[in-house]
Parts: sequence; structure tokens; C-alpha cells
Amino acid sequence: MTRRPTIADLARASGVSVATVDRVLNGRHPVREETARRVYDAAKAIGYHAVGLLRQRVFEDLPQFRLGFLLQKPEQSFYKALAKEIENAALAVTHVRAVPQVDFVASSTPQGIIEKLKVMAARNQAIALVSPDYPAVTAAVEDLRDRGIPVVALLSDFAAGVREAYVGLNNQKVGRTAAWMIAKAAKRPGKVAAFVGSHRFHGHELREIGFRSYFRENAPEFEVLDTMVNLDTPEITHEATLDLLQRHPDVLGFYVCGGGMEGAISAIREERLEGKLLVVVNELTPESRAALADETLLMAISTPASALARESVSLMIGAIDREAASVPGQTFLPFDIYTPENI
Repeated sequence: MTRRPTIADLARASGVSVATVDRVLNGRHPVREETARRVYDAAKAIGYHAVGLLRQRVFEDLPQFRLGFLLQKPEQSFYKALAKEIENAALAVTHVRAVPQVDFVASSTPQGIIEKLKVMAARNQAIALVSPDYPAVTAAVEDLRDRGIPVVALLSDFAAGVREAYVGLNNQKVGRTAAWMIAKAAKRPGKVAAFVGSHRFHGHELREIGFRSYFRENAPEFEVLDTMVNLDTPEITHEATLDLLQRHPDVLGFYVCGGGMEGAISAIREERLEGKLLVVVNELTPESRAALADETLLMAISTPASALARESVSLMIGAIDREAASVPGQTFLPFDIYTPENI
């Protein structure tokens, strides 16, 4: 078991005395800003347990920015990791006090999202969220904008022309990359398929469009089957994968455009088809890493969660600091590619 760093460890790491660290922690006597920041940076570096208190002491005179983040599916590994990266990104801001509130939607219905937005808007100055593109959500975002609360779309764009910015991948390129990989890896032309979580997710739609357009333009000898909706759930993806394999036993592979890849992985293993199908998924998680290792998967296209969090925090602070952007922007992050050979 790893020993928890002590105040003496923190003093050594920051190059000051234990008494100085104590003064920073408890605010008993003034400490130079440079020294206090050095102690704070060292606390982050060694994982000191009271880093939150140190941050409060060091940055208590700075303006506070309350940032709300509304994510999907708290049980998914990707969103758990993203929530942690958001906390880290806020801690890394040193010119203001960034205070994040991370929450999750239990239901991706318009009403479920809007109810969460209302609660979050009462406590925060800007909001970033992952959402399907519903007209009712667009109306809610427009109302927030008129109240001076900018909204940033994460991962999948929505409320175009109304939201402050979009931060995520170029999803059409992601879909084309998945198709390129399958086409190049296939030993012969054949049938391929795609799953989307929902056609309301703009990001999934763009990935499907990119997937189909690549085959249409560059590999027309392949047959792209009808797209299947899996609601981003492992259970539906599992059943849909088994159904796909039963209806099309000659299928070469498929692309899971959104969530639910765990179901596809379990179905492939259930049918003992590891290494025999060309399957591409999104995000590197413990599940996809293991599936790459035994060649159940061909490739995982991954969002750099730390960069997504940093860029979102920066954009939200900037939007609070000034008036709304005259032209809502887009920030495309470079995506990571993982194969069985580089995990």
C-alpha cells in the first residue's frame, strides 16, 4: 500500500520549511505569493491529500468562476475518466479560481436534460454538456445565452448558432478513419455495418456519414449495411451484434460510432470470433484496451480527455470574462488511434 505524503514530504518537495507549509495551509501568517504557489504546485505533483485546501488558500483573492459540466452515462469508463480530467483542468488554472460542478443526466430525453440545465444554471456562470440535438434543448440553450450563461457543446455538436462553442473531434474524419482502417485491413471486399447511439447525436450522424462516404468514394466494392441504433447501451449492442452475425454470417466487420461497445465485445467473444472480425470502436477504456490486446478489436479511436477538459475550461472562463462570441466557434481536437500493437 502506498504511503500517503505527509506535511514533511510536502516541505521537502517545495523546498521550504514545515512551518512555512503550515502557514500556507492554515493562513496564520502572510506568505509570499510565489512561495505559496510553489507549495501548491508541489502538493499537486506528489498527490498531497489537502491540495484542495491549499488551492483555496493560495487563490482565495482571485476571482471565482463557477463552471457546470453535464455529462452522459456515469457508469461508463470514458465519462468517469472525463469527470476526473475536468477536476484536474480546473485545478491547473492559476489566474482565477475555477470551481467545477460535474453532474450526469439519468435520461437523454429533452425534458431530462432541460431539468438538469435549470438546476445547473442556478449555480454556475457557464455550462458545458454532452447532448443530443433536440429543438427543445436548443431553446433552453438560447434562454441561457440571453441570461448571460454561455453553453459549450462537448463531443457532439448541438444548438448550432446558439451555443457558445463546440469542443471535440472532427467526427466526420473519425468516421472516415474507421472506414479506412476496415477497408485496408480486409483481405477481400464484403459486408460492413455501423451502430449509432441515436440519430439525434450530431456526432454519431457525422461519424456514420464519414464512414459511408469513405466506402462510397474509395471502396465501392464493399456493401455497407443498414445502420443500427443501439442507444449507447451495452445490452442493446450485445443483442444487435448477435442479430447482425446471424443475419449476415459473412459480415467482415463493423464500426460502433458511439457508446455500447462493451456489448459488441462480449457478443464477439460469446461467438468465439476474436481476431476474425474487423471492429472499430471509440475511446480507449479498460474494456477496449483488453479487447485490443486479444484482437477482438481492430482499432479504437480515442478522444484526448485531458485536452478536451482543458480547452473547455479555458473557453468557459473566456466566455464569462467577455460578451458572447459574435460567431459561435468550433475547436477540433486531434484524436488518438490505438491498435493491438500500440496499447
